[in-house]
Amino acid sequence: MASLRGKTALVTGSTGGIGEAFAHAFAREGCNVVLNGLGEAAAIERLRCALAAEHGVEVVYEGADLARADQVAAMMASALDRFGTIDVLVNNAVTRHYAPVEAFPVDKWEQALAVNLSAAFHSVRLALPAMKRRNWGRIINMGSIHATRMVPNRIDYMTTKAAIVGMTKAIALECAETGITCNALCPGWVLTPHAERQIAARMQEKSLAREQAVAELLTVRQPSRRPIMPAEVAALGLFLCTDTAANITGAALPIDGGWAAG
Repeated sequence: MASLRGKTALVTGSTGGIGEAFAHAFAREGCNVVLNGLGEAAAIERLRCALAAEHGVEVVYEGADLARADQVAAMMASALDRFGTIDVLVNNAVTRHYAPVEAFPVDKWEQALAVNLSAAFHSVRLALPAMKRRNWGRIINMGSIHATRMVPNRIDYMTTKAAIVGMTKAIALECAETGITCNALCPGWVLTPHAERQIAARMQEKSLAREQAVAELLTVRQPSRRPIMPAEVAALGLFLCTDTAANITGAALPIDGGWAAG
């Protein structure tokens, strides 16, 4: 994808899982990459160095706490000062908590609104001016199957993911006459570190082998009975960055093994 070479991609929540897969995909296509996310400092530095060395691109890490608007603004200002623009913005960072509504901790609710939703708003509003000056940009917001398929005890996650889809459509309409697109990806059950924790819990709870635990978890989810790999989600996002996808905007694209169709 020669059109991405030399551009800059900022991916939140990119120190593991889907976000890290995006970082690898963009670096492989010749993009400079701005990493952001949680993790052990040495591991993050190893990831940063590996991406830069393997692909010959510039890779920087911004450790902004996305629950704080001032730190989101500082991260965006630093990236814009360094690279001049953020050509591709992937809002992937997420926090989640499990509890019924009446017992849901208020601080966890506020954190989810800040990290899952407000951080995406702030990063988009700060990235758009430079995108508009160049009349090109790709904004990818991470939705979820749970933007539309509800389950109990996850009000923070489902509310913010539904709102992300609404935000995506609003941004797409405002940018429709420009070279900027905005889309949401709505994955099903992806084999991320969070999924691995679910697998481990099921194995321990029922004394199952890993393969059996995965099969049980998939039975109530994806008709394909196959987990989605982070690289598959990143590949769909990468396609949205091509010129071929220039007229795909405002979409909430499922990648869920048929879950939403059931």
